[in-house]
This record gives sequence, C-alpha cells and structure tokens, in this order.
Amino acid sequence: MRIPFVTTSLLFGALTASAQSAAQATAPSLRGPTAAQLAIAGPDSFDISFHTTKGKFTARIIRSVAPRGSDRLWHAARARYYDGVRFYRVIPGFMAQFGFHGDPAVTRAWEGFTMPDEPAKVSNTRGTLSFANRGRNSRTVQLFVNTGNNDSLDGLGFAPIGRVLDGMSVVDSLYSGYGEGAPRGRGPDQGLIADQGNAYLTRAFPRLDAIDSARVLRRWPTAPGPAGKP
Repeated sequence: MRIPFVTTSLLFGALTASAQSAAQATAPSLRGPTAAQLAIAGPDSFDISFHTTKGKFTARIIRSVAPRGSDRLWHAARARYYDGVRFYRVIPGFMAQFGFHGDPAVTRAWEGFTMPDEPAKVSNTRGTLSFANRGRNSRTVQLFVNTGNNDSLDGLGFAPIGRVLDGMSVVDSLYSGYGEGAPRGRGPDQGLIADQGNAYLTRAFPRLDAIDSARVLRRWPTAPGPAGKP
C-alpha cells in the first residue's frame, strides 16, 4: 500500500488563524511534556521540513497510517525537540537514524512517554519515515529515514508515519563514516548519547551531521481527540 499524498481533508484547506493559535496554546513544553498534552490528536496530515547541515529534506506525515506516531512527531516538532539533534546512526542503503536531544535531561523527559505499537499499514520502503523501538511498545522520539527498501522491518513494530517528499539526496549525503553503533560497530553508543547528549557526540564523533531545525510547513485539520483515535 502506498502512502497517499492527497486526502479528503486537503480540500478544506489549512487551519484558520484562530485554530492555529488554539493549537499552539496546547504545544507541549520541551523540558516538561505531559501525558495530557501528548494525548491531543494532531492534524490529518502535515508537511515537516528538516533543515540539516547537509541541506533540507521535507516529509509528509499522514495520520491515518499511524495515528500515535504521527501525533508524537507533531508534538515534538512544535516543541522544537529535534533542533540540534544529530544523525547518530547512518548506514548507507539501510537508514539514517536520529532522536537523542542534545540535552540528556530533555531526552529523559520525552522518553518517559512510550507509545503502543501500531501495524505497518505501509511498507518500510526507501524514503519512508518510521519510529525506532527497543522492543514491543517502546517507541518514543527516535526516528529513522529508510534509505533502502526494508520491508523486513514491517512486522517488527516499525510503522511508517510518512514519506520524504523531496530531499532524499540530502538524506543519502549524511555522514556515514562511523558506521553501525557500539557494540556492533565503531559508531556512537546509544547509552552514552542518552547520558551525555551532544557533549559526547561532539567530543567523540565530530563529523556527524545534525538537524538545525525541524518545522511544520503546513497542516490540514482534524477534530480534536485522544491520540491514536482518528
């Protein structure tokens, strides 16, 4: 199944100025998100632009294919969680992964809110964006862009939430010289990233590329409700 890029709600246009203001008022705090804030349903779909040290790529997120994952990215982006985040695991032909905040206290604040698994309604083909996990029902804020066709991930709890619209050449160009992470490779140790943040990565892996900013470009509305209920 392919991710649709046009939905019925697109015909109704973007959110009005008043609705945008109301939505912004419920944006979670970067350092102290709450369960109530993260349970608010996001829009039917939205486009998000990642400005990186190698250029920009833009993805379209479709809530109907993975409501919980879509809502989590929506809230994290509005809190500016991904600003300054490094691409710590880049393996050519497989994936480019990111999601540890530069400040480990911020990472801890968000990783306390795990998401239940969702079925992969679309396959992890090249260009799709999915949440990483550490096992069942463990998704939080770690994301990866599939740079290869990874349909073997579809049954393992990796549910794509959208697809890169433009800029895959930027994703392909992200620094991959460190390879797989420790202990399987010589790349960054995820435990040390969680504990020390960008201080560890800057000291030990200075060539990693980063996200300068991640911003929602446009969104299409939906009725408010608990996350995970379309």
